[in-house]
Amino acid sequence: MALLEVSGVSKTFGSGHTAVTALDDVSFGLEKGRLLAVLGPSGSGKTTLLSIIAGLLEPSRGRISIGGSPIHLRSAREAAAFRRTHVGLVFQDYHLIPYLSALENLLLVPHLSGRVGHEDRERASGLLSEFGLGERGRHTPAMLSGGERQRVAIARALMNEPAIMLVDEPTAHLDTDRGRQVIELLRSHIRGRDMTCVMVTHDVRMAGEADETLRLVDGRVVLA
Repeated sequence: MALLEVSGVSKTFGSGHTAVTALDDVSFGLEKGRLLAVLGPSGSGKTTLLSIIAGLLEPSRGRISIGGSPIHLRSAREAAAFRRTHVGLVFQDYHLIPYLSALENLLLVPHLSGRVGHEDRERASGLLSEFGLGERGRHTPAMLSGGERQRVAIARALMNEPAIMLVDEPTAHLDTDRGRQVIELLRSHIRGRDMTCVMVTHDVRMAGEADETLRLVDGRVVLA
C-alpha cells in the first residue's frame, strides 16, 4: 500500500457561473522513500494540491490518506495534531518566525509538542549543519538570504521526522548546484525511512532529480 494515496480529488472555489475548478479528479499514490515532483504552470493547481494533502483545505470531492489514515475525516484540532506529528510543510514564503533565530525556529517544532530536550537541540543543530547553515543558527530571518531562509524552513519541516514532506518551490531562490544539493538532502532523509516527499516546482532541472513526476495543467493530471 502506498504511504500517500490521493483518490479522485477535486477542488472548486465559488459556485454557479463564478465557480473555478482548481483541481479536477486528481489521483496518484506514492510509496515510502520516494520523491515526487509536481510540475505545471502558475495556476495549474499545484499549491492547492499541497494544501489539501496537508489538510489545510477540504477537497470538494475525493479522498486522501497518509499511512492508510484519511486526513479529512477529523476535527480541526485532530487534523492540526495529525499535521504536527506526520506532515512536514514548507511554504514558498517560508513562514519563519521573524523574531526567532534559525535554531529557535527549528526548536519551535518540539516546543509545540510540549518538549524541548537536549536531543532536540542536537537534532536542530545537526540539521542546520547538513543544510550548510551551521554558522547561522543565531541569525534571525532578516539576517539571512532568501536561499538561507528556504533551507531553514526545510530543516524545520524535518525536525519531527514526518511521514510526508510537502515542499513548495524548494529551489526557487537557489542556484543550480545548491538546488541539487538541497534535493539530494531531501532524498537522503526520506530514503530508507518511512517517509515520502511531494515537491512542487517550476524548475524542470530539479524535477529531473525526483523519482517520479506528475504534471498538472488546469487542475488535471496530463501525460508527460
